[in-house]
Amino acid sequence: MAAPRSNDPLHGITLEQIVTRLAGELGWAELGRRIPVRCFLFDPSVKSSLTFLRKTPWARKQVEALYVRSLPPPQ
Repeated sequence: MAAPRSNDPLHGITLEQIVTRLAGELGWAELGRRIPVRCFLFDPSVKSSLTFLRKTPWARKQVEALYVRSLPPPQ
């Protein structure tokens, strides 16, 4: 019997995957416009973003929420 599937869209997705996908789809400038934090606005990189987001829960929640909104609707 298969294990029940999680309804959490973030299940199994790392923060690095989220940041990489958003930066790739939106670009750093748009990401910084939508979530105005220094790590997206000035000399952005995945590494600096991960460092900041892991220490700043409110910013991480905004990034995760933006990621969930960018997902296609379930079928």
